[in-house]
Amino acid sequence: MLTVNELKDLIKALDDSNIDELKFEQEGSKLVLKKQKELQVVEQAPVAVQQTQAPIAQSTPTQATSTSKSARGEKAPVQATNANLHTITSPMVGTFYSSPSPDSDPYVQTGDQVQANSVVCIVEAMKLMNEIEAEVSGKVVEILAENGELVEYGQPLFVVEPA
Repeated sequence: MLTVNELKDLIKALDDSNIDELKFEQEGSKLVLKKQKELQVVEQAPVAVQQTQAPIAQSTPTQATSTSKSARGEKAPVQATNANLHTITSPMVGTFYSSPSPDSDPYVQTGDQVQANSVVCIVEAMKLMNEIEAEVSGKVVEILAENGELVEYGQPLFVVEPA
């Protein structure tokens, strides 16, 4: 087998030569040395990128919702103006459904009274229908998600005024 000094000499010889690869076999041992090809840096003229969406500020989910809805000209959620209200948020990423089936009435509507264990909607994730409960007893003040809309983890779905 090669000594460390012999190996260093082989590497230096390969580096100084026009050879890109060296294969060496001796007594059942194999050694393959390859030169690293130089990367070619190609300079390109900068391309102007037009921003199509307003920048998203880092904030709490409630603040992000009120900011993005206001930016689109929609009304901000009621909770932004009243700290006594409770927001029901999505516990996962999925599709929001307001009723158990397309031809059924919605679980809740604005103004309905709910109990803490009342089902208010379904969030479908990976073909599993997850029933979302109200978490508090009170009156539904606002529904923030649309039927069939994709919702994110932590996205506000309902605003409830606790009883």
